[in-house]
Amino acid sequence: MPRPISKVAPEWWDYTTLDPEILDDAARLSPKDLVKLSRPGFRVVMYDTLEDFYLAEALEYVTAWKQSTDDNPVGICGPIGPTEQLPLVARLVNELELDVRSAHFWGMDEWVDEQGQPVPITHPLSFAKADMELCFRRIKPKLRMPQAHLHFPTGDLAAYSKTYDQVRCAVMQGGQGEVKHWAFNDPPRRKGRYKDEPPPPEEYRKLSTRVTDLHPMTIIQNARTSGGGHVAMVPTKAATVGPVETWKAEKVSIWQAGMHDNPFGMRLTTLMISKRIPDSAVPMSLLADHPNVQFNFYRHGLGTVAAEMH
Repeated sequence: MPRPISKVAPEWWDYTTLDPEILDDAARLSPKDLVKLSRPGFRVVMYDTLEDFYLAEALEYVTAWKQSTDDNPVGICGPIGPTEQLPLVARLVNELELDVRSAHFWGMDEWVDEQGQPVPITHPLSFAKADMELCFRRIKPKLRMPQAHLHFPTGDLAAYSKTYDQVRCAVMQGGQGEVKHWAFNDPPRRKGRYKDEPPPPEEYRKLSTRVTDLHPMTIIQNARTSGGGHVAMVPTKAATVGPVETWKAEKVSIWQAGMHDNPFGMRLTTLMISKRIPDSAVPMSLLADHPNVQFNFYRHGLGTVAAEMH
């Protein structure tokens, strides 16, 4: 039986092309059910307040950087969605007088303009700009790592990718977008040899840091969350860390407060990872094969999957 055509973007793969039984199973899950989906290699954690949620996310930076030494540098790869943890990271480093000069940081992704070039740090939506302004420029200079230890997917992407072999990545954090991606690992277009079936998981996992086209859902989501709905200002391409680099991270930690994806989407990927149902139409589900994944939820952001008229 052929897979359904996407209800959102017929020329693309996405979660609306899954077996309806998987979608129905996900929709029925309660927050208590989600916690029970933890298994070896996959942990589901709930937080009852946003303060606890973002503090826990910030502490992952501190925990990773405390392991770093000049002889054995350690880093963390971090997201822009969410960003609320970033000022907390700087405050913790400063208040604890934590010397992070040997530590490293990787930005997950960056917008790419119509000429195929990463946007400059002066661009209003630049992710590197957000990281610097919200976190690194707030860390006291005597404690802060040098600029050479801050790695962003701009310029030579192959050189960026090689840094994951040169420095131990203790944690790769991420959010989850409405198209069920981490970073900008979006579902692929429905064309060529993948016209009737999406790429097998093992094929998708060969992707490393690259410039990629963005699914229409991603463009609309970023306009909503970062641009007041101004879709025309959002680029249609981005540079993104890939599965190759993700599998070099010792832990993948996904943070979901209910602002970047919806109640259904958060349930769907939790189910697919727990039950080991990897499908490249739902890129986040490929983490089912990573040995150490943690999903972090703000409990009150999980909402319900039910018909409501507004």
